[in-house]
Amino acid sequence: MRPLPVADPGDPDVRSATRYLVWLAARTWRSLLAAIAFATLWMVSQALVPATVGRAIDAGLTARDSGALLQWGAVLLGLGVVTAATGILRHRMAAFNWLSAAYRTVQLTVAQANRVGATLPKRLATGEVVSIGTSDINHIGGALDITARGTGSLVAVVTVAVILLNTSVPLGLVVVLGAPVMVLVAGALIKPLQRRQQVYRDQEGKLTTRAGDIVGGLRVLRGVGGESTFAGRYRAESQDLRSAGVRVARIESLLAASEVLLPGMFLVLVTWLGARFALRGEITAGELVALYGYTAFLVSPLRQLTEAIDRITKGHVAARRVVRMFTLVPEFASPPAPTTAAPGPLRDEESGLTVQPGRFTAVAAKDPGDAAAIADRLGRFADGTVTLSGVPLADLDLSDVRRRILVADNDARLFAGPLRGELDPRAVGDQAVEAALETASARDVVDALPDGLDAAVAERGREFSGGQQQRLKLVRALVADPETLVLVEPTSAVDAHTEARIAARLGAARAGRTTVVCTTSPLVLDRADEVAFVADGRVVAAGTHRELLRDRPDYAAAVTRGEDE
Repeated sequence: MRPLPVADPGDPDVRSATRYLVWLAARTWRSLLAAIAFATLWMVSQALVPATVGRAIDAGLTARDSGALLQWGAVLLGLGVVTAATGILRHRMAAFNWLSAAYRTVQLTVAQANRVGATLPKRLATGEVVSIGTSDINHIGGALDITARGTGSLVAVVTVAVILLNTSVPLGLVVVLGAPVMVLVAGALIKPLQRRQQVYRDQEGKLTTRAGDIVGGLRVLRGVGGESTFAGRYRAESQDLRSAGVRVARIESLLAASEVLLPGMFLVLVTWLGARFALRGEITAGELVALYGYTAFLVSPLRQLTEAIDRITKGHVAARRVVRMFTLVPEFASPPAPTTAAPGPLRDEESGLTVQPGRFTAVAAKDPGDAAAIADRLGRFADGTVTLSGVPLADLDLSDVRRRILVADNDARLFAGPLRGELDPRAVGDQAVEAALETASARDVVDALPDGLDAAVAERGREFSGGQQQRLKLVRALVADPETLVLVEPTSAVDAHTEARIAARLGAARAGRTTVVCTTSPLVLDRADEVAFVADGRVVAAGTHRELLRDRPDYAAAVTRGEDE
């Protein structure tokens, strides 16, 4: 059995939810067939137990033949051993299939999120992505898990029907005709259940997104007095979700009740008919005992058949959501025949900004949104005509652009895990991390942690203050050491003394490489080789910070506004 997760999850078939589930099954066809084989033996061996007991009664007890009794007792023991062994193996294989489908879906989801990049939050709500990782993978894994038991149950029902037809044609016909009727009745509840589950999950995704937005902007909401308004909206939407959940539960309760009621009624009917046949002498005492054993046994496979319908339906709903994510196309992709570009000037035609290679360039804008838009265009996260050494970025391979030009803004997040891996995901080495910590004035942040770089970072780095998070994210960007580093307001959350240290060290740390900093901080601007002043989306002046302070009153007003306030 292969270790999980696999190194290469493969190329999924995303033409439909059904095709995706079939594709997943095909990836693990060996273990899937093994699970089906073991499940079939497991169920059939149980199905043969009542017949064996009946033969033991007729041949051993009724006929008073101790040898026949021992013989059928040995057969019963063998069936018990086979049932135990195949049950263990079936469960092992089914668990592997479940985990394989779940892991593969997670791997593909993460790969798709990386491929789509900045397009993902624009096209898909955060809650929907979260739902894939928290619930959909369980349902998809469950769909593959139930395949083995469902198939084994079907074979067991057929086996019992054949035995009963040989014992009594009327009883056999009751089983042959009654089993499909029960499955059809349960199946009639599946379609409305599927529809209501889809509505529920869509609402759940939207509510999760709203909860994330509220928590993420809680400080701002409190500042503007909007906390109660958004909390009211959340309460209203959560009640809508509760109502949708109740509607789903109604159908699920009917389905669960049918899983007990229908097989129970079936058991009563067959037992009653068998008792009448025994009284008329049409079947023996052993066959009557076997008949009751069959009816009791059939409750399990029939319930598992209805469970299989339910799980496969839930898996199909979940796969539909996954396929919807897999079919997202990134806004920006590599051209069919990408070209290359040598290191050189990086120019944004829309703003008129030219960034010379190997220099520390600052972009100061009257409207901070203009600077952020320029950063997005330079990193090819937004439409625009940007060239590198005269070659349009649109003509370069997108992965090459991402490797050579790194845009780090304050929307970046710290992820859960060891701090060392968070700051140095490419395992460049502790020397680079130490140098970056010094440049970002973040050594005190690490020293305050009991385990230093080996400390575990909580989700979104919530144990760190805003300024500490900002410095750690700057460390991560510096450790990456790209050809061109674009920083958007990298010191907005730190105090003036820390900002001065960062500004003094940044240029030296990036010596020989291109650095662009979008900021209006005089401390940072004064350290830049060149400052580009942007007004109304265009570069209207360029020079050193001191030159622009002297010659451009509008520049002086823009960069000293924060200090005056």
